[in-house]
Amino acid sequence: MIIFPAIDIIDSKPVRLFKGDFKTAERVADDALETAKSFEECGAEWIHMVDLDGSVQKKRVNSETFICVAKNTSLSVEIGGGIRTLEDIDFYVNNGIKRVILGSVALKNPALVKEAVKEFGGVVAVGIDAKDGFVATEGWTESSNTHFIDLAKQMEAIGVETIIFTDISKDGTLSGPNIKQLLEINDAVSCNITASGGVTDINDIITLRDSGLYGAICGKSIYKGTLSLKEAIEVCK
Repeated sequence: MIIFPAIDIIDSKPVRLFKGDFKTAERVADDALETAKSFEECGAEWIHMVDLDGSVQKKRVNSETFICVAKNTSLSVEIGGGIRTLEDIDFYVNNGIKRVILGSVALKNPALVKEAVKEFGGVVAVGIDAKDGFVATEGWTESSNTHFIDLAKQMEAIGVETIIFTDISKDGTLSGPNIKQLLEINDAVSCNITASGGVTDINDIITLRDSGLYGAICGKSIYKGTLSLKEAIEVCK
């Protein structure tokens, strides 16, 4: 299982949120590149980054920060937030980003996802963020009547290879991931499933690993010191 240390970005600075609420934004480091380099030193091969400004403004906002990390570390960078067009994907791919995550557009414009997969293949992943089992969009500010499993199956049919699943109620809470929903989505589709939200300690990592998931995103647990990134990477080798 791949461990994805996470850096969420507002105004070019690393922050963490509590349950996706922007009012709870807490700055967790001074510099994204230095933080990424510290993850690299721990043995990370991938990094998960989110343009929180972009997710609300529906456009690329902090792209320079992501490109800087991609160019100045050996990390494979996956990013989400504010990616709405094929031009956005092309821009990031041409600037060294290894995986681009489509979020809100997966629900609102599945035809775009289909076109993106056709053009960019496995570079395109889909982020499914759910609250009480139903998909939320636009930086988690809008809810829908679509069940997360239904959207996952639709994305699988389109050809999406990788899905990042977040239970919003768990994100940033250090209360453990939603194993039940993660197992449901992992069993429902053949896509690679990455768990996001709630990871607290090494026991959560072991549980996710033993559940047969593709990856786990770790953010607040690393910053708060409840999880050793190095240990997490070691147990997943």
